[in-house]
Amino acid sequence: MGSMRQTVDLRVDKPHSARMYDYLLGGKTHYPADRAAAVKATEGWPGLPTAARANRAFLHRAVRYLVREAGVRQFLDVGTGIPTSPNLHEVAQAENPSARIVYADNDPIVLTHARALLRSSPQGRTAYLDADLREPNTLLEDPQLAATLDLSEPVALTLIATVHFVPDHHDPFGAVATLMDTLPSGSYLLLSHATPDFSPEEINNAVAAYHAGGIEAQVRSYSGILPFFDGLHLLDPGLVVITDWHPETTPFGPPAKSDVSFYGGLARKP
Repeated sequence: MGSMRQTVDLRVDKPHSARMYDYLLGGKTHYPADRAAAVKATEGWPGLPTAARANRAFLHRAVRYLVREAGVRQFLDVGTGIPTSPNLHEVAQAENPSARIVYADNDPIVLTHARALLRSSPQGRTAYLDADLREPNTLLEDPQLAATLDLSEPVALTLIATVHFVPDHHDPFGAVATLMDTLPSGSYLLLSHATPDFSPEEINNAVAAYHAGGIEAQVRSYSGILPFFDGLHLLDPGLVVITDWHPETTPFGPPAKSDVSFYGGLARKP
């Protein structure tokens, strides 16, 4: 299964969601097929680059909160994407140099760049797994996971702009539950997810562009995203538009919700 998946993902003539995201963030690790698909998606939903930047900012705010306020020093980041500095481990280790991070993605090109670019602090650890959210048990059985993280201590599972690439027929709710079930009490789920709630026509245009590139995607409404947090305690302010989650004051104010069109939340496992 893994080798077959790699053969497909190594074909740079087909767009890949992680490389499209890199293009939207102004990165350099993408190919003509990725750029063409990202441009097509942005034509359908002009807010897409704004949403990509808002997701990065949400990740950074939430990681700082987790380390400073919750005392978390271990992270499992699934669907990592291309390393775009500052990465999760850079934000976490700036707060606590002993923080440990496991990154997981299913694209070998992402994997290659991550191994070349991700450098842990001397006191902490980082590892990078070739793993897929749709196969959570394979991820959990990878020896690098246990070698990097202490699974008897709290871990923050981070799924930023990832789960909407896992349609219902792959059972994303079961996959997230499987990962959270393995993590101990006091662990956290940090998740962001695209939604059609604010601008359905534009969001559906963008989804169609991803589908045209051979990329599975399924956006969900508020009520369709909330069950990812079943059995967990959602922290204030709950599941909200990501720019409303502990926002940082800017002179320009937040972008329109229709441009962001992502919900996000942070929840603690009892």
